[in-house]
Order: sequence, then C-alpha cells, then structure tokens
Amino acid sequence: MELQRTKLFNETGDRDWGNRRIIGGNTTNLIELNNVKYDWAYRMYRAMMGNFWIPEEIPLADDARQYATLSEYERRSFNKILSFLIFLDSIQTHNLPNVNEYITAPEVNLCLTVHAFQEAVHSQSYGYILDSVVSADVRDAIYNEWRTDEHLLKRNQFITDRYEEFINDPSDENLVKTVMANFILEGVYFYSGFSFFFALGRQGKMLGTVSEIKYIQRDELTHLALFRQIFHEIARENPHLMTPKLLEELREMMAQAVEHEITWGQYVTDGQIPGLTNEVIARYIQYLANLRLKSLDMAPLFPHITEHPIPWVDQFAAMNSMKTDFFEQKVTNYTKSANLKWDDL
Repeated sequence: MELQRTKLFNETGDRDWGNRRIIGGNTTNLIELNNVKYDWAYRMYRAMMGNFWIPEEIPLADDARQYATLSEYERRSFNKILSFLIFLDSIQTHNLPNVNEYITAPEVNLCLTVHAFQEAVHSQSYGYILDSVVSADVRDAIYNEWRTDEHLLKRNQFITDRYEEFINDPSDENLVKTVMANFILEGVYFYSGFSFFFALGRQGKMLGTVSEIKYIQRDELTHLALFRQIFHEIARENPHLMTPKLLEELREMMAQAVEHEITWGQYVTDGQIPGLTNEVIARYIQYLANLRLKSLDMAPLFPHITEHPIPWVDQFAAMNSMKTDFFEQKVTNYTKSANLKWDDL
C-alpha cells in the first residue's frame, strides 16, 4: 500500500486519540501533548530532551597532544572510523524527516524531530573533534575519505540505497524496511564504531574524544528505543504487513549489515588495535545483531553467540552510573533525567 505524506494541516483530521494510528492515520498534524495515544513517545521525548549536551563543553587539548603519539594503525583507524560516523550522522539528519512525513502520530513526530536534532549535534561534535585534535589537512582528508577509500564509498552507498528505496517508493512495506535500516544503523553500525574509541580509552588514550562518544552513545540508546517502538507499533496495528516473506527480508538485511560491518571493522583496524582482534570484532558484531533481532521478537542469526565477547565495552561506555541495557528495559539514570524510568517499554 502506498502511504500518503501528512498534510501540513488537515482540517478534516480526527482528534480522537483512540482512532490514532502510527501510519495511515487521519491526523490533524497538531501536536497536543495532553492528548496522546502513545504514552511511551511522550516519555521518550522527555528523556531525549533531558539528554541535551554541548560538545564544546568537553576539553580536547590533551587529545590534540596525544593524537601525534598514537600508533600509525591507531591514527588510521581513528580517521577512517570517524569519517564513517560523520557520514552516518549526516545521512540520519537528512533522512529522518523523510520518515517523519509518513508517521501520523504527532507525539511520535516530536520524537523523530528531536532525533534529527541530536544527529546534528553529533555532527557538531565530530566537527569540534576535528578542529581541536587534527591539522586542517588531516581534517579535510577525513571529510573526503570516501573519495579515496573505495571500501568507505561502498559502505556509504549501501546505506544510502536502502533509504532511497523508500524515498522513491513510499509504500508501507518499504517503510518497514526503512525502519529496520534505521535500527541497524543505530544499533549495529554506530555501536561497532564506538567500540574502537572505547578500546583507546581503555588504554588511557584520547579520553576527551571518548567522552564525546559516550554522550553520543547515550543519545543512540533513545534512538534505538524509538525505532524499536515504531517497529512494534506498526506490526501491532498492521499485522497483515508482517508476512513471512517480509520478516525474512528484514533478517537478510541484518545478515548483510553484519557481513559488511565485520569486513569494514577488520579492514580499518587490521588486527593492530589492542582488544580488537579480527575474531573479537566478528563476534561482537554478531552479538549485537542477535541482541537487536531479539528486541524485535525475531530469532537470532548467530545462535552460537550467546555471551558478550567484550563486556568491557559496555562497562567503559557507562557514564554517571547510567544503566544502558535498554533491551532489558532498565534505563534508570540520565544525567539530567534521573527521575525517568522506562520499565514499561
């Protein structure tokens, strides 16, 4: 079924929250936060707003001195992974409004709007890191890395193509695939990239950059929660969509993503980063894939991977005693939102 973009204002829209639907609904498009159907969306909006932070508040002078002392392989990985993260946040900032235009629940629209804003803050963070830590020549080379590295260009094109399919054919089935693509990007690609910086931090290196990454990952926790909830609401309201064929296509998307991310992770680190051997990288990405599929009520792709291969990643990522095991639904403390609990998600 082809979806219709929401009107800027729909004078014939239905204000009855009981009739509201996450897609294909008849919404006025007015945001009424005292008249919501998806209570989780309002709570998520408040949590996302409580996560507000400013990249420039984190000092990076020590990182600027340390960058020159990194090994050749550490600098290479730092540059390439940062380049890929820059692309991911940039494409999210641009693409999230394309998804938002077809969501017919104003309280969910609000979350997606904050999500896009946070991705812009992440881009600001990367720009601040580059301005503070590396020379102008290196900064420009990182921004242009996809022009010179065919592996990175291939990664960028693969992700972009998934989003373009929905833009060119905004059907309900393609929307589900785009939701899955967002979920994979937020929950596998980002987390895999972050692990490199935590590996540096574990050695006491580039701790300012690591702090920036911690704040970014805290935001990604809510982004994962958002797309998980959108997926489940679409499935609940449109059970006819979740055919065995579509579910298998979604699992295949995850399988492709895992293959690409393992190849990329092993290529950029080249087995030269302490704590991140080729085997560990593969097992960690497979572990993430299993975790994400489980949260969508799908069977794991790698049933033999049952234990977290690098638990120090989660321990190092924790900040201010924040528990980040979202898929156990135990988010209990945010820096500015300690009173919010998500046990009902």
